[in-house]
Amino acid sequence: MVSFVEVVYWVTALCCLGQKHLVTGGCTGKCCRGRNMGCSTTDWRMDRAFAKCFCDEDCVKTKDCCFDYFTECPAQDCAVSAWSFWSGCAKPCQPSVRVRVRHVEQQPGNSGEPCPRLEERAGCREYRDHRGSQCGRNSGSAFITSLEFGKGRPKHDSYGNPLNPGFCMEFKMETRTAHCTVENRPHTLWMRYITEGFKVCVACEPPALRNSSCQGDGQESDKEAALQWQAVGNPHCRGTWKKVQKTPQCTCPTQHIFIFT
Repeated sequence: MVSFVEVVYWVTALCCLGQKHLVTGGCTGKCCRGRNMGCSTTDWRMDRAFAKCFCDEDCVKTKDCCFDYFTECPAQDCAVSAWSFWSGCAKPCQPSVRVRVRHVEQQPGNSGEPCPRLEERAGCREYRDHRGSQCGRNSGSAFITSLEFGKGRPKHDSYGNPLNPGFCMEFKMETRTAHCTVENRPHTLWMRYITEGFKVCVACEPPALRNSSCQGDGQESDKEAALQWQAVGNPHCRGTWKKVQKTPQCTCPTQHIFIFT
C-alpha cells in the first residue's frame, strides 16, 4: 500500500518536471537561420499537435514551428545605410554610368524583410577629361537622360554667380527602338516614357550648354529633318525626332521632359 508520504513525493516530482518542461521547452534559446533539422525539440506545435517542432526560419514555410516561435524568435528586418554620394562617370567625354551604394547595417533574421538592392546605377556624361581639360565637341546624335539627373547639376559658378538657365527644345518623337521599353533596371525606367508620336521637351542647360547650344539640339536644322537621339544609360535605346520649336522653358508633362547631356 502506497503511503501518503510517497504520494506527496511523486506529485512534487511531477510538478517539478512540468515546471522544468515549461521553462526549457519550445524555442527558448534555439532560434536558427535557414532550414536546420537540428534546431528542434518535442513540444506543442502551432497546429496544436504535441510532436517534433522546429525553431528555424524555414519552419514558417513548412508550418512546423514550435508554439512560441514568434515570441522567442521575433522577425528582424534588414536595415541598410543611407545612399552614398554618386560617383563620377566611369568614362569622361562620352555617355557613361555613375554609381552609388549603401551597406547592410543589420542582417535580416527569423523571416524578417530581406535586404533591398545595395547598388544603383544611372546614366551620365562628364565634360572634362581625367586631366581636367574640357572635352571637345562633336556633332551627331543628341544624348538625353532623365529630368531627375538635371536636379543635381550646379546652378551657380564657383563664385556664386547664377549660371545661364539655358532653354528648351521641343521635338515630335518619330521612332524609337524596342529596347527603350524592355529594360527594367532602375536607372532606365524613365525611358519607357519615350513614346512615338508624342511631343517631348529637352532642356539644354549647363554644363551641357556651351556656346549657346547643346550637342544634337537641332537649332539649325530644318523642321522636316529627322534628327538622331540616344538615351544615356542604354545605348540600344535610340531613335529619331523632328524639331518643333525652341522655348525659354520646358512646358511638357513632367514624364516627357528630358535633358541634354
